[in-house]
Amino acid sequence: QVQLVESGGRLVQAGDSLRLSCAASGRAFSDYFMGWFRQAPGKEREFVAGIQRNALTTSYADVAKGRFTISRDNAKNMVYLQMNNLEPDDTAVYYCAARHWRISSVEPGKFGSWGQGTQVTVSS
Repeated sequence: QVQLVESGGRLVQAGDSLRLSCAASGRAFSDYFMGWFRQAPGKEREFVAGIQRNALTTSYADVAKGRFTISRDNAKNMVYLQMNNLEPDDTAVYYCAARHWRISSVEPGKFGSWGQGTQVTVSS
């Protein structure tokens, strides 16, 4: 199984950019589809972006609105989320998550490994 630790969240202003990082450890990192999720107060956890094991395929939720980019470096066991033109509605705890690449779903329950989350706060 893979262990995940997110970092990079902080207080920023609307319109700013921010890059989140996820460090993975454990066996066979390259066997996992990696995803970023977020959860704001009073809302359910939602999918933001995902990337396949070989980094050839990415997917994005509509809430990203073309502003976010997910990437991974299997040699370094790292996953990143580049967020541009941040808005106050992007304020949430952001989580890195992993599931086996053979599972075709972005439902949170399908992901077996989760990081502790990193807080992103966007002020007006």
